[in-house]
Amino acid sequence: MSKRARVRAPELQGRAWINTGGKDLSLADFKGRTLILDFWTFCCVNCLHVLDELRELEEKHRDTVVIVGVHSPKFVHEAEHQAVVDAVERYEVHHPVLDDPELATWKQYAVRAWPTLVVIDPEGYVVAQHAGEGHAHALETLVGQLEAEHAAKGTLRRGDGPYVPPEPVPTELRFPGKALPLPGGTFLVSDTTRHQLVELAADGESVVRRIGAGERGLTDGTSERARFSEPQGLALLPDGTVAVADTVNHALRCYDPATGEVTTLAGTGRQWWQGSPTEGPAREVDLSSPWDVAWFADRLWIAMAGVHQLWTYDPEAGTVRAAAGTTNEGLVDGPAEEAWFAQPSGLAATEDRLWIADSETSAVRYVERDGKGFTVRTAVGTGLFDFGHRDGAADQALLQHPLGVTALPDGSVAISDTYNHALRRYDPATGEVSTLATDLREPSGAVLADGDIVVVESARHRLTRLRLPEEAVRVEAVAHRTQRAATDIAPGTLRLDVVFQAPEGQKLDTRYGPSTRLLVSSTPPELLAGGDGAGTDLSRELVLTEGVTEGVLHVSAMAASCDDDPANEYPACHVHQQDWGVPVRIAEGGATRLPLVLAGMDD
Repeated sequence: MSKRARVRAPELQGRAWINTGGKDLSLADFKGRTLILDFWTFCCVNCLHVLDELRELEEKHRDTVVIVGVHSPKFVHEAEHQAVVDAVERYEVHHPVLDDPELATWKQYAVRAWPTLVVIDPEGYVVAQHAGEGHAHALETLVGQLEAEHAAKGTLRRGDGPYVPPEPVPTELRFPGKALPLPGGTFLVSDTTRHQLVELAADGESVVRRIGAGERGLTDGTSERARFSEPQGLALLPDGTVAVADTVNHALRCYDPATGEVTTLAGTGRQWWQGSPTEGPAREVDLSSPWDVAWFADRLWIAMAGVHQLWTYDPEAGTVRAAAGTTNEGLVDGPAEEAWFAQPSGLAATEDRLWIADSETSAVRYVERDGKGFTVRTAVGTGLFDFGHRDGAADQALLQHPLGVTALPDGSVAISDTYNHALRRYDPATGEVSTLATDLREPSGAVLADGDIVVVESARHRLTRLRLPEEAVRVEAVAHRTQRAATDIAPGTLRLDVVFQAPEGQKLDTRYGPSTRLLVSSTPPELLAGGDGAGTDLSRELVLTEGVTEGVLHVSAMAASCDDDPANEYPACHVHQQDWGVPVRIAEGGATRLPLVLAGMDD
């Protein structure tokens, strides 16, 4: 590998530090340690995957490595400091976090996508950058090399890091996710941050019982012994048991209220990657961040947020399969197998429709039967980068990262409009969106009970009972677009290069054909006159349409690498993948080449 000029890491800039006991930090505080910057935003499921990937590395190298989260918001709500503080606790981030609402550090490090990891050596030089997820193995190798190298040079400093945990807060629930009315009149709630299910009395406040030991794990057994990892969605199955979307375990669990037993229905505990099976025996197929579940059309539907799909579980056959979505992130309607979703996170079933909260497109969508199978349609929402709080006709209305939908008796749908802190309503009969209630703190789901609607106020750690008013509360309309600077590109043709270099000790896996994949599209579609579509080459010429002045390039890249050891008959293989949404503006003198780093390393 050729030598490259060493680049000093830019200083860390932002509004405030979290998890440091009130202390502001600078790069000088990390001298002598390997520093990993994790550029993330809390709406992004891929970022949550990376948080989980980093836990083992963080524990194993806690005396030589410091991880610092740099929170770079996409949505307006994510720029609120308290919302970032809440997210750090919600997802058990056990390292310092820099709150960077103006994207100052993001720009200094030329980051283009969530998540991105930047590695800085003990002398303060940038040595690697990785976009996307699936880089834990490469990081482990690099960290080991840096530890050995700088120990030999005398530039390694061991010791405790700057992490200071927050004081625990005593509440019955902690960032609850979803709720389910049980036949006896009580409520079952996923107590996400405490890795439990909690049954509450009919008042929605008094604890009847807790299910789960309260620690991360994937363990079946009694209510006291069972373990979950950030459970979310709940659905009553025809046999009276409850299906649980055990999100960070990438599993579908089952809780039996009659016996208190917890079992595993589907998933292996491993995260699904491109190339893995998409159907088969339920306990043998990997899943990816199941976020909600609902019984519809004689099967259990799963909002598979981690791969932007809907899957189904058939309890009779004991099988799972991908039912809708291509794994590409975006908003595309049509036949279920061709549709695009973006982190579907909430489901609600009626007799003829499955309603979906498609969070990253700030949309409400639905699945319905057609003559041959299922079709996906959009009721509210326009795409990945438009959001806000605006009532009115559905084609003009705006939401902000909704996580829940609830079917109402009159055929309309209540929307847990999470980042707007509101409960909204879409009425298919009139095509109108209205606001039912505001001042709800990150509502993530809602259920009906005795003519009322009970809302899961996740960031207030409680259930809140509301009357369904006859008329909506009117709020001032606000519209937003994602606050990211557009990249100026020259008219004509644009060279797109996805830069991938297999981590040291690995090589591209070409045993079964091409090991890379590139998919390109645009919003609006007219932005590209040529070069869109799928292929295996990570470089491509894009032809820009004359007269279209701005838009978003959607790029999805994947590469597979395996350990480069001829003596090993069964080398370990690793998948690297990332989606980018790059806002662009056509301008004379703009760039003629767009490089996107999937994984790269300097030595």
